[in-house]
Formats: sequence, C-alpha cells, structure tokens
Amino acid sequence: MQILANYINGLHTPPRNGRYLDNFEPATGKMYGQIPDSDADDVQAAVDAAKAAFPAWSNTALESRHDILRAIADGIMERLDELAEAESRDSGKTISTARNIDIPRAALNFKFFATALLHFGSESYQMPGTALSYTLRQPLGVVGCISPWNLPLYLFTWKIAPALAAGNCVIGKPSEVTPLTAALLGEICQKAGLPPGVLNIVHGNGPRAGASLVAHPEVKAISFTGSTRAGAEIARVAAPMFKKLSLELGGKNPNLIFADCHYERMLETTVRSSFNNQGQICLCGSRIYVEKSIYERFRADFVAQVQALKVGDPSHPGSRLGAVVSQAHFEKVKSYIQLAQEEGGKILCGGKSLDLGGELSGGWYLEPTVIEGLSIHCRSNQEEIFGPVVTLQPFDTEAEALALANGTPYGLSATLWTNDLARVHRLTQSLQAGIVWVNTWMLRDLRTPFGGVKHSGIGREGGWDALRFFTEPKNVTYATDFD
Repeated sequence: MQILANYINGLHTPPRNGRYLDNFEPATGKMYGQIPDSDADDVQAAVDAAKAAFPAWSNTALESRHDILRAIADGIMERLDELAEAESRDSGKTISTARNIDIPRAALNFKFFATALLHFGSESYQMPGTALSYTLRQPLGVVGCISPWNLPLYLFTWKIAPALAAGNCVIGKPSEVTPLTAALLGEICQKAGLPPGVLNIVHGNGPRAGASLVAHPEVKAISFTGSTRAGAEIARVAAPMFKKLSLELGGKNPNLIFADCHYERMLETTVRSSFNNQGQICLCGSRIYVEKSIYERFRADFVAQVQALKVGDPSHPGSRLGAVVSQAHFEKVKSYIQLAQEEGGKILCGGKSLDLGGELSGGWYLEPTVIEGLSIHCRSNQEEIFGPVVTLQPFDTEAEALALANGTPYGLSATLWTNDLARVHRLTQSLQAGIVWVNTWMLRDLRTPFGGVKHSGIGREGGWDALRFFTEPKNVTYATDFD
C-alpha cells in the first residue's frame, strides 16, 4: 500500500483532516495506494507557505533561478525509469509511451523555461524629446496550477515550469486519478534546491481541493487543463474575483484527408493520432474525414492497421495500447460506443472491452474502435469521448470538408493532409482551431502558443505566452523634457 503526502513548505505532510482517497491501478483494476483528500485547510497552509516564500523567490537572480530549474530537469531524467514506471502504473498508459514521450517532455518543459526566463524581455518606446515609456513584467505572487490525468507529469510541469521561471510561487493540484509522479516531483525539486514554499503540491479531488484553490482570494491566477464542464465552473468562480485565467479544455478534433496527400505517411500518422495513449489526448483526431475518391481504400487500410494494434499489459514493451485510466472513464467510453450504434453508426472494428486474464483480468481495457455512418449532428460526433474511438466519413468538396471540421462546439486542433499549397493556405485560415498541423501531428515547438477556440478554452500556453500569463505588465513613463 503506497500512501502519498502533500508537499507543503518543502515538507511531505499528511492531510490535516486525516482523510484519504483510494488510488487504483488501471491495468488490474485494483487499489494500490491512497492519496490525501485535501480540503481548504491544506490549501490555506500551501498559500501561507507560498506567500512567505514569494519575496525571496521573486527577487532571486535570474541565473540562480535558471540553475535550479535546470537541476529539476536533470533530476527528472536521472529518475526516468522510476517516473515512467510510476506513470504507467498510475494511468494505464504503456511504459514505452511514458519512457519515450511523457517523462522526457516533462524534463524539457523545465529545461525550456529555465532558458526562456533569461531571454524574456519587455517593450520600451521613446517619445523623442518628451519621455521614455517602458514595461515592467512582474510576477503575480501565488498562482494555482491544476493539471489533468491523461498526461500527468507532462502537463503538470508544462504549467509549473513557466510559473516558477517568471518568479511566482505555485500551488499545484494534480489529478487525484494520477497523483504518483507529481508526488515524486516534490522530491526532485527538494533535491534540486528549490526553496521551501516555492512549489507546493496539494492532492485531492476537484470539489474540495480544487475548488478551495480556485476560490482562495490570495491565489492570483489559475492555469487549468481539463474538461469544458470543469473549466466553466472555474470561470464562474474565478472571473468575479478578477483572477487571471488560462483554460485549456476539451477537443473534438477533425482530421481532413485529401486524395493528393502522401498516403503512406498519412496512414501511419492517422493510426497514431487516433489511438495514442488510448485516445486519451486532447489533441487526438477523433473525427476522420476522407475525400471520397480514396475513402474505400483508406477505410480498408486503416481498419486493418487498427486491428493489428496490440492491446496489452502497459508494462510490456510490445503493447501499443494499455488500459483506460479509471473504471468511471471505462464505463463512459463504452456508453458512447453503445450510443453511436443507437445513432445509426456501424462499427468497422473494435467496440468491445477486453479481459486479458490473470492479474490483468480486472483491468479497464478496450479495443480500438472505428465507426462510420454517423452524421455531424449526432452526439457521438459532437461530444468529447476521450477514448480509443474514432468516426469516419467521406466528403466530396473542400467546402464540405471545412463545414464538417468546423461543425462542433470545440476548436482545439485540426490536422490537414494535402500537398496542394493553395489549399493549405485557404483551409488553415478558415479552420476554427487554435492549432493546425499540416502533413504531421503532435509536432510541437515549445516557443509557439498552445490553446483552443470556442469551447476548447481561453488563453494560450507555451513560449512567451506562458511567461506573459504568469506576469503582470506595468507601464512606466519617464519624462525627459526638462533640465
């Protein structure tokens, strides 16, 4: 039994109320640990620690701040195997995904923002003979970072690293479903020399720990990644308090495939963009639209490759898909597969849960599922399923493809496959998405803004956008027109 603690003021501390939440291993369906069921008292302790640490941390020399963040990055990579195993056990994702993608990216987040803070500048304007105006960028103070369960350490560090780089003190709340690598991050930060109180990690669920963090009057900003429903509730509470908000929410991402694409590259990437991490990535392409002239060829090839994907023990290097993250999510995804059939969809492959037997017999495994025959207006094509389920549909014209792509309340990302440069320019301008990939997927430059439109959120993360979010601009105008 693994019992985790909060990380407050540089110490690992139990919840003040003495309550714990059970933590389950998706691969087996069995409980293997407990985490603090924190509430407002724990959040208050974290706020107190962060407030006390803020004056010194915000005035720490940039080079010293850089060195500590780089040491955290190095500490993550030194414990790569341990963190990857923890991430896989906690989330059900394959060990290869955690080791090759998630944990290295978490280290890169700290490495990137450690360097970025040294080059983050502000504007200055000379008014000839009159004045000099310049902008100060100052840290906000105490900020809250709330991360989801699908990419636990990857997205936790994506928020924490720029907040710390900008000179803020952070209260992080990881998902209660996948808390283990966040707890290990506290140990890594301690060893790297991060001063007590600069980063505090409070475990618990959204209605208690998360809500207390959002509502706390001394928390100046909230950076949240999660569902649109939860984002709307955070905005309802935080907006009247005039907190800064960055909300990265749901996605129902279209994948537009034209006949002139590089077919083999498109096919391999589309399988990956559909089912990577069991489809539990907000950027997965869950709606696939294919030009009619190649639709039948694509459907046959795609289904064949999906059927060949191995669903298995997440700890086994040969598994392409592991378990979905929780029993509740397992039941949700199954309900959408049933709904799609009721709405007239035809299952081309998958659609069933799997019993892998032995120690894995209680795990939450689903076959990767491909469905066709659903209209854009049905719930299965309008609502975020967030699992190993995609829908297929042919289109005749570019205008029809664009209407289908833009036909949901979401607008996080879109993927476009074509070698027609004029079409690329037309569609990238018209697609309602914060991110458009052309002839690729998940190729990320950390200097670029990340976020969505419509119900996919507000604000942008990454690069200068993240550092601007975690700082307050102050204009200073200095008159020079006197002796």
